[in-house]
This record gives sequence, structure tokens and C-alpha cells, in this order.
Amino acid sequence: MPHAVKQDVLPLAEPVGLRIDRRTITEQFHDFDTEHPYVYRALERLTADRIAAGATRIGLKALFEALRWRLPQGLRGLNNNFTALYARKLIADHPDWAGAFELRRRRIP
Repeated sequence: MPHAVKQDVLPLAEPVGLRIDRRTITEQFHDFDTEHPYVYRALERLTADRIAAGATRIGLKALFEALRWRLPQGLRGLNNNFTALYARKLIADHPDWAGAFELRRRRIP
């Protein structure tokens, strides 16, 4: 019978390239939006197109997926956590679109 090999337990190292972001989602969103203003403009155009086509309800997640097909490959940071913040920004800039988006109360500012 073969001898059991003793294995020392080594501490797990943090994977190379993994960076823990300690900013809030809102802070991350504002930074991303500032660095990539064309994302908001594209969401604005997609929303306007859907409303012009007669849509009365629009899901920002669906717009995000449509946008991902149009964005240059390699764009990092288009985070699904940003959808509610983009919806709120669209409504703030276009109050007449408020009825197209369903928003929930934010728990964290």
C-alpha cells in the first residue's frame, strides 16, 4: 500500500490582478459615467427609440444587453449594478420618461 503524502496547507494568495474596490456602487457609477459618457448617450438613444416605437415599459437590463452588442470589445466596467442609477439619471434628464421605468426605493444612498 502506498504511503500517504503529507501536504502542508498553505495560505491562499489573492489572485493576481484581483483588486478589491471599496467604493460604493454610486461612487463607482459616477466614475464610470464620467469616464464613459457615450454609454449614457447610447442608453438615452435606445430609450428614445423604444418610446418612439410605442413602448410604454422599458427594462434597463434589456437596454444594457443591447448596448453590450454595440460597444467596442474590451470595455470593462459596464456593471449590471449601474442599471438602476442609469434609469434614475434618464428620468432626471427626461421626466416624461418616468412612467417607462419601474424604480424601487433605494436602501443605500
